[in-house]
Amino acid sequence: MSVDIDCVVVGAGVVGLAVAREMALAGHEVLVIEAGEAIGIGTSSRNSEVIHAGIYYPPGSLKAQLCVEGKHALYAYCESHGVSTRKTGKLIVAKDDAQIRQLEALLERGLANGVDDLRLLDREQALALEPELECVAALYSPSTGIVDSHALMLALQGDAEAAGTSVAFFSPLLSAEVIAEGFLLQVGGETPMALSCRLLINAAGLQAPALARRIKGLPQQTVPQDYLCKGSYFSCSKRAPFTHLIYPAPEAAGLGVHMTMDLGGQARFGPDTEWVETEDYQVYPARAEAFYSAIRSYWPGLPDNSLQSGYSGIRPKISAPGEPASDFLISSSQQHDVPGLINLFGIESPGLTSCLAIARRVRALIER
Repeated sequence: MSVDIDCVVVGAGVVGLAVAREMALAGHEVLVIEAGEAIGIGTSSRNSEVIHAGIYYPPGSLKAQLCVEGKHALYAYCESHGVSTRKTGKLIVAKDDAQIRQLEALLERGLANGVDDLRLLDREQALALEPELECVAALYSPSTGIVDSHALMLALQGDAEAAGTSVAFFSPLLSAEVIAEGFLLQVGGETPMALSCRLLINAAGLQAPALARRIKGLPQQTVPQDYLCKGSYFSCSKRAPFTHLIYPAPEAAGLGVHMTMDLGGQARFGPDTEWVETEDYQVYPARAEAFYSAIRSYWPGLPDNSLQSGYSGIRPKISAPGEPASDFLISSSQQHDVPGLINLFGIESPGLTSCLAIARRVRALIER
């Protein structure tokens, strides 16, 4: 069975839904195919739900550009669509003089990225905001916030469908082939089918590199090696005394075990860093031991035996353990010479914050 459609988006996570919405609003006939049973069951629902300001990323990088652009777009979109957000603000804390220098470097980087509301606080100023915090200094980011990620995805799906998009679940993309008119897709599920399309956008998250390797006619040297970096989260039986998000100075593989919260005010701590070979989402209670010391570096009052296993997520890394974090890779015909194909690789944090900006970038590349 062969069905022709203009644009197929693979993956119904927050980025895939944002891309589908953007393409549908631009007048394209769009089909989203998702291997799972619902929207956002992967990385999109297994994160801290933080709207990042754009502090951490090298100036000029896609992460820096799309995070800052995406932050403004996301707050505006959520307000117009009734999606809950809260500008909690964030304190990135230093525990010694060496980390103060890290904060000073982050301040300079944030300013270079266009984050113009950052303030470096001394200990007294930080404790005036959060009396139970332990630090020698802190970098204050008032525009950092949190979002209801599932409500966001429902809103994006609603917009996309209102513009004519169809979403098919239990529909894994088994393989694809570059043909003269575009792409021939083999889609699995209960009713397998062959599907031809003119535009193909790979927003499959963790599976994006593996999927790209199954596209016949795509130069394989343009597909990066992928790595899985698991992060576990723990909740706390005692209500944390903070109203801001609390982050330690960043680590090589991530942002350290930080304290965020949901929109109900329940604190959660994580993620830690564990390089894994397979998708294992079990949270092992023994990992809490390392959390206590990490959290007590900024919250000495954390009670014994108060951490409880929460959930875990896996970052879709395209940089190996020990290497500097890679930038987003939005691979278009400029990289692989296949017209109409966009592969989205390494869309980890700040992917949620950047989703609308990523979608705009994909549309611009398609229309170029």
